[in-house]
Amino acid sequence: MKTIEQINEKILKGEAVVLTAEEVVKMAKQEGVKEVAKKVDVVTTATFAPMCSSGAFVNFGHTKPPMRMEKIEIEGVEVYGGLAAVDGYIGATQESKQDKTFGGAHIIELLIRGENLKLNAEGKGTDCYPRKQFEGYINKQTINDFFMFNPRNAYQNYSAATNSSDRTIYTYMGKLLPRFGNVTYSTSGELSPLLKDPKMLTIGLGTKIFLCGSEGYVVWPGTQFRNDVKVNEHGIPISPARTLVVIGDAKRMSPRYLRAAYFKNYGVTLFVGIGVPIPVLNEEIAYFVSKSNEEITTEVRDYGKPGRPVLRLVSYAELKSGWIEIDGKRVKTSSISSMTMAREIADVLKKWIVEGRFLLTKPVKFFDEHRSVKSLEEIKEAERFKIQEPTCVNCGMCVGVCMYDALKMVNDVLKFEEDACVRCGLCSDVCPVGVKLPPL
Repeated sequence: MKTIEQINEKILKGEAVVLTAEEVVKMAKQEGVKEVAKKVDVVTTATFAPMCSSGAFVNFGHTKPPMRMEKIEIEGVEVYGGLAAVDGYIGATQESKQDKTFGGAHIIELLIRGENLKLNAEGKGTDCYPRKQFEGYINKQTINDFFMFNPRNAYQNYSAATNSSDRTIYTYMGKLLPRFGNVTYSTSGELSPLLKDPKMLTIGLGTKIFLCGSEGYVVWPGTQFRNDVKVNEHGIPISPARTLVVIGDAKRMSPRYLRAAYFKNYGVTLFVGIGVPIPVLNEEIAYFVSKSNEEITTEVRDYGKPGRPVLRLVSYAELKSGWIEIDGKRVKTSSISSMTMAREIADVLKKWIVEGRFLLTKPVKFFDEHRSVKSLEEIKEAERFKIQEPTCVNCGMCVGVCMYDALKMVNDVLKFEEDACVRCGLCSDVCPVGVKLPPL
């Protein structure tokens, strides 16, 4: 048994044994899992794959005079402005109105590269934010804040895709040729972060990671996180399962480790480079980090049929061989993620740790509660929601406008003296939640 604190001490002393996920697989085959548990302190994992559920928050800084930006575009790509005066969220898959092959992912990459981009913003104009329009250029140095916040990254396994229909189809898994013309897959197999710690025994809230060339953090279970899936004989999920929400300072990121992309007839997406260090705390963790491509399996699903039925299970060793068999037919396979970049990320993270530049963090919360994924079900002819009668939240805004001292804050609780009230309506006019005084 080891602790993260003990491993960090070894890192700082230059004594930690750090291997990439591929290196530890080779070691386990030669020396066994017990030796891995005894000798290895950290295993670095990585993936560089399209992750649609990604994006970035930006604070543009206030204009002169100030404005509340409500309709925002950068180079023709819509930025969500329903946050605050000059905050916006750039979704990676948001497409340009002029060019569907260009979108939010490109804006994020270009900002990280340091390019100047045209910002157009509009607002209705208010007393405190009188300006109604802005047109000018921004870059990552001129904006206040620019941080990546990705709601669903680093999928734990993902189904391979093929197509039995008679037509070519275009998907987020790439171009699928008719009549089982090809198979595509995305997960980096034995390098993949959540396949090396399938129970997430070391990964949770606060885990420090490599994110696009800089430090990032795991901040929550990702959307569509599920841990109710079937596992193979080695205890590894065979279908899409856990995911991560990750965050990091985009101003510090490197354009080498993310890349905007367009999948024909599907849309814009973003290749995201993620590396996760797995501390080898015990034999159970050593067992999982030692699992090879031969021992990690996924489903092959038919995207040419409704419901995408499972055709067979396949190991990543088979997928990486270049060919698999489906219904007696030899079908060519290809990855839509980059193993070259994944290996580079695992090596870079290893180097950071060995040099003492990257210490491990102990999660403050593990994501071990039961979670499943629901499909959207339309409720027809449902009873519409009812507006509830507003109730006081004790903010005190009304006290400052009451000229008759009918409203007072006593020990931070609002007190109303009805006898002093003349029903002038000033309090109702400023109440932010809509409380109205009853008539006399």
